[in-house]
Amino acid sequence: MRPLQGCRGRGVVVGTVTLCLAAGWALQTPGGVSLVVPQPNINATVAQNILLSVEYSCRGVATIEWKHVSSWGTTKIVEWRSGNYVNISTVYKDRVTTFENGSIQLLNVGMRDAGYYFITVTEEYGTNTYGTIIVNVYEIIYEDLHFVAVLFAFLAAVSAILICFMWLCNKSLHLFQKKTTHKLTASTTEEIELETIEC
Repeated sequence: MRPLQGCRGRGVVVGTVTLCLAAGWALQTPGGVSLVVPQPNINATVAQNILLSVEYSCRGVATIEWKHVSSWGTTKIVEWRSGNYVNISTVYKDRVTTFENGSIQLLNVGMRDAGYYFITVTEEYGTNTYGTIIVNVYEIIYEDLHFVAVLFAFLAAVSAILICFMWLCNKSLHLFQKKTTHKLTASTTEEIELETIEC
């Protein structure tokens, strides 16, 4: 019986060593992709440049693909393999810049650029991960400023008209008073003359 216990002890040691070697081999085999999206919501105004920032890591060579999904449909923006090629869609040809960490920059955004941006990072061994960024694009509203400017111009015009009207009224009043004063002095002179004649 004693030799059997020694075999069991060696079996446990061999099993433990085998388990450690298998774990080490599993950790060294390529595979596994991680993706971090630091800013999942972006608010922008029309004609602004925005950065869709991500950071990925993987053991092998990765292929990065960006897609835009909105109410107008799904559009593939760009696809590239780290260190190799970059395939930019014709719609975004002059509007997108790619970065090695997987981020892209969109230049001169418009209302149609609002929506969901999906990134897919695929490792050469088939492992992939996904990320999403929501972009809201707002128009700069000049209507409020336009309304205030028009209202200010209207009030300035009305006040100018009222000032002119008051000036005309004042001049008319002075002329009327002059005529009335002249008539009064003339009528007073006539009355005095009549009185002197009657006396």
